[in-house]
Amino acid sequence: MIHNPFTAEIHHDQKDAELASSAAAGNKDALEILIRRHQGWIYNIAVRMVLNPQNAQDITQEALLKMVTRIAQFEGRSSFRTWAYRIVTNCFLDSKRGPIENSFSGFTAYGNDLDAIANHDLELTTEHEPERALIVEEAKMGCMLGMLLCLSREQRMVYILADIFEASAPVAADILAITPGNFRQKLSRARRDLHSFMHNKCGLVDPTNPCRCERKATGFMKEGWLEPNKLKFSGSHLKNMQDKAQLEVQPLDEFADNAYGQLYRQHPLQEPLQGTGEGVDRILVRLLDSPECHRIFGLSNS
Repeated sequence: MIHNPFTAEIHHDQKDAELASSAAAGNKDALEILIRRHQGWIYNIAVRMVLNPQNAQDITQEALLKMVTRIAQFEGRSSFRTWAYRIVTNCFLDSKRGPIENSFSGFTAYGNDLDAIANHDLELTTEHEPERALIVEEAKMGCMLGMLLCLSREQRMVYILADIFEASAPVAADILAITPGNFRQKLSRARRDLHSFMHNKCGLVDPTNPCRCERKATGFMKEGWLEPNKLKFSGSHLKNMQDKAQLEVQPLDEFADNAYGQLYRQHPLQEPLQGTGEGVDRILVRLLDSPECHRIFGLSNS
């Protein structure tokens, strides 16, 4: 993946614009490079929007396909980032809700579900004991991503862009086609709702709260929310977001708005389901082999 597209310097966007122009002229290699530069970021927005990696994979491919089929419409009047991620965010906001997303009705119900899961010491089999830290991290990440699903889709997207991927208000507002002032209002409401829940419930935020990731992990496994043999979010092959996005690590001694977001920014960036043969290269192959791509580039089906 390239540098974080929401904070990258202007020359990165200029490179994307050049690739987009070449792709629009029929250069398939330029299109492939462009997709590789952005598909990882698009997928990581998706997985934070819908929680389920497979659903995230599907809407990532849908968003990329829309971007590809409209590449000739990019005229450089706006930055490539604005043009491309407006397509992506609209696709995500309009996509069909999956069963996991439909199961979340809000913070009150989610809090009740967490309260109903007893706190227990995490006892693991000999096989899984070496993975204790990853299993606890999986519990933490799954729970925190569940909190995001308690926000409305619009609130979720605003929060992801601003507090997780650190887009400035002007950049994010441009992508969402609203004013910076309107964006700040929406972000303020999303922060208020999410931070209030975390402050009253989450032991990561307030040590006096009884909810602890490690002590909830056993209950999560019993409920089927966490599978030690099939970790979705915390696999050892993943790198921390700070490594890939070059984000600064800040102390969490005071939970201001940025510190809440920092808890989410510590989640690793993820590659799309590499273990299933449906990873980055597979998405790219399926996309470039699609009828739409063949039509745009005049490719033979043989």
